[in-house]
Amino acid sequence: MFFLLVLTTAVTPLIVSSSYERGESHNINSGELYKTWHVNVTNGMSNNKILFLHCKSADNDLGIRNLLVSGYFTWKFKPRIFGKTLFWCYMASDNGHAAFDVYWEDENFFYRCNWKFCHWIAKDDRIYLENIPEEYDEFRHKWEPGRL
Repeated sequence: MFFLLVLTTAVTPLIVSSSYERGESHNINSGELYKTWHVNVTNGMSNNKILFLHCKSADNDLGIRNLLVSGYFTWKFKPRIFGKTLFWCYMASDNGHAAFDVYWEDENFFYRCNWKFCHWIAKDDRIYLENIPEEYDEFRHKWEPGRL
């Protein structure tokens, strides 16, 4: 009986509501975090500019891609149960280059991704994250001159 009580107590915190309202606190250690997530990178540039893309995590190198205008690359994964999950990308085009995290465990970031789908858009002027609940592309990174 004691074992059942301990097991129930250990599992119960993982079961929480999956609803989230802006400004409301949300437990990112909940079962909501451990579902399948999708990350998408889109070449939203003009004039036939090719986007060089290389994304990876500590565990997975997703390879090098050359995305044509309007082309995209999407991957899905389940975050680690123990430890933190982090994906980052290097992007380059005629506009310059940028290297940054594209998925990390953060409540505000999860809100922008609508708790399941993170959409990054490389545009001529900057790189944006689609803020899905508020329906606009949010500036996140500048293009740095040159390439690495």
